[in-house]
Amino acid sequence: METGTRPTAAVNAGKSGWCHWHVGSSETAVLIQYGERASGPPVALYACAPCREQRGLTPMRAAS
Repeated sequence: METGTRPTAAVNAGKSGWCHWHVGSSETAVLIQYGERASGPPVALYACAPCREQRGLTPMRAAS
């Protein structure tokens, strides 16, 4: 196992139900932003209600 890497669950958590700010599961997670990667497409970042409130995060609006 490599040291200093994120758990596979954190890396592969590309849907709501996972909070990227506290790095754990959540039933209140919503899309906040898209994060940059060194290569490949951007990754969707989700935050739960407590993390949004603590950090002043604003959910992204759905495209209309």
